[in-house]
Amino acid sequence: IDLSEELKTGLIVLGSRGRGRIRRALMGSVSDSVVRHAHCPVMVVRWKPVVFPAKILLATDGSEEAVLAAQSAADLAARTGSELHVAHVGKLLSQGGVGVKQRYVGAEVDPLPPGYQEALDKESKELLEAQLARVGEAGVTVTEAHLVSGRADEEIIFLAEGVGADLVVVGSRGLGGIRRARLGSVSDSVVRHTHCPVLVVRREGLQEPV
Repeated sequence: IDLSEELKTGLIVLGSRGRGRIRRALMGSVSDSVVRHAHCPVMVVRWKPVVFPAKILLATDGSEEAVLAAQSAADLAARTGSELHVAHVGKLLSQGGVGVKQRYVGAEVDPLPPGYQEALDKESKELLEAQLARVGEAGVTVTEAHLVSGRADEEIIFLAEGVGADLVVVGSRGLGGIRRARLGSVSDSVVRHTHCPVLVVRREGLQEPV
């Protein structure tokens, strides 16, 4: 991390040994720490190398960090002639339909109001369409857009395998170390469990040659 700041790098690339979940939780890893604290995007390579042109899966949630990730993915796809897929995972709050009691931290709350899930689905669709428009403005053609609902990290991991992605690009909100240790994050989980390399974008994007 210190060296990358000294050199003013635009990207750090490193491998991950893929320790088991329990050992990683107890000991952490170099790749975990670098992803959390680096000033620039970090590519963590596991399972296989990235050979361009590649199939890139961009996962977006509409956050500022996701916008940076989109810029990075679009630029990378354009420069390498790669195929770009864009995905958004919407919230799924009702499993049994409207009127089912929802539980939160062991306490019952009122049933979801009619149409609430539909409103969330509409919001997710609009968010994905907005991101597709941004990518289009960058002059990049999206091969396929994917709109799914559920737990974000799990759906991204499943989708990456389903489309045969060679690289997953995600944004990271950069939570503090203690908060991340307690709550985890989507980017942490995707880095640890996706079958292919993952590019985590924070603060600075890859908009210029690096």
